[in-house]
Amino acid sequence: MNTFTILFIAALAAATLVQLWLARRQQAYVATHRTQVPDAFAERISLDDHHKAADYTVSKTRLGMIELVYDALLLLGLTLGGGLEWLDQVWRGAGFGGIATGVGFMLSAMVIMAILELPFGLYHTFVIEQRYGFNRTTPLVFAGDLIKQFILMLVIGGPMIAIALWIMLHSGGLWWLYVWLVWMGFSLLMFWAYPAVIAPLFNKFSPLENDSLKARIQALLDKCGFRSQGIFVMDGSRRSGHGNAYFTGFGRNKRIVFFDTLLNSLEPGEIEAVLAHELGHFKLKHIQKRLLTTAAFSLAGLALLGWLAGEPWFYHGLGASQGSPHMALVLFMLAAPPFTFFLQPLMARLSRRHEFEADAYAVSQSSGDDLARALVKMYKENASTLTPDPLYSAFHDSHPPAAVRISHISATLIQAPKRGLT
Repeated sequence: MNTFTILFIAALAAATLVQLWLARRQQAYVATHRTQVPDAFAERISLDDHHKAADYTVSKTRLGMIELVYDALLLLGLTLGGGLEWLDQVWRGAGFGGIATGVGFMLSAMVIMAILELPFGLYHTFVIEQRYGFNRTTPLVFAGDLIKQFILMLVIGGPMIAIALWIMLHSGGLWWLYVWLVWMGFSLLMFWAYPAVIAPLFNKFSPLENDSLKARIQALLDKCGFRSQGIFVMDGSRRSGHGNAYFTGFGRNKRIVFFDTLLNSLEPGEIEAVLAHELGHFKLKHIQKRLLTTAAFSLAGLALLGWLAGEPWFYHGLGASQGSPHMALVLFMLAAPPFTFFLQPLMARLSRRHEFEADAYAVSQSSGDDLARALVKMYKENASTLTPDPLYSAFHDSHPPAAVRISHISATLIQAPKRGLT
């Protein structure tokens, strides 16, 4: 057992134990506040709905804790337990070339891990989501989604892995920089192509047909100076009762998407306010900022891997007998999360700040009261807890807690006249 093995075990243990502790805090905090709706929501959320949100949160958290322990044991089995070493020897013994061996090794490792994780996805969808009235996915649709994901992994993932391995084998010491450039180009291509190419494989997207609502939304888009390929309604109700809205793509391929479940629960003014929030992310360049942050982290990670890939102790410390580009990539992807877990609060804080800024933009372009009402309805319809543990939320939630967010919108409304907002 070398020093890196000890560091890896220590990082995995620390990350796992802290996450279990946070989950226990979340369960206890939500259960303690289950008996009473927070005063700020007392007139809009019934006690029964509050109970449902609390129980739903506790159920998901409990499953997450089991999955967390399972994932830690699985990671140890794949690395120090020799799982990846065995798979590597199988592919080396098949007699393929270096790149073909690497592609086969990486794709099969992904498939094996997906299969081993499948029971949790099944339980979440067909037990927890079903119990709380959200699941509308049939076994046939669930299986179809898995098959489509597998095909996409082969069609898109296979060639990308092959390109990365070729660069690693033939580009010298700066291979990590060239891989990063290719990866960023691919990520931008996928971000551009996703709305029109990938997403329609899983959901149906129909142009918004409500003429009065469409006119209202178009007026808001013109006011905000936003041009897109259209306003689409997604058949989210085919799989789930949860509702949402999002902005996707860039350039001429931008799209605004509403879940049909969301449109069915909100009034026109509330829909406009939710859209104004999504437009805020665009106008305030949050998408570009997140892409730049991702690019910086991926560059730093690949630079680190560029050093680790040449160190025998890196492989030996994670259960591999010999180094290779494909083994370096897989080991790094598996081992990095325990070491970077404690950066999560920083990333979550950045995301929550963007949500506050988008809310403020929405208040300036639409009705803040409508936005607050829409958010409360979304919390209710999605059974989102109104009382998350603050520390758990700081690590895990990309959006501010309900009470904090609504309070921030109210404060923005009070300050609006002073800033010339309408």
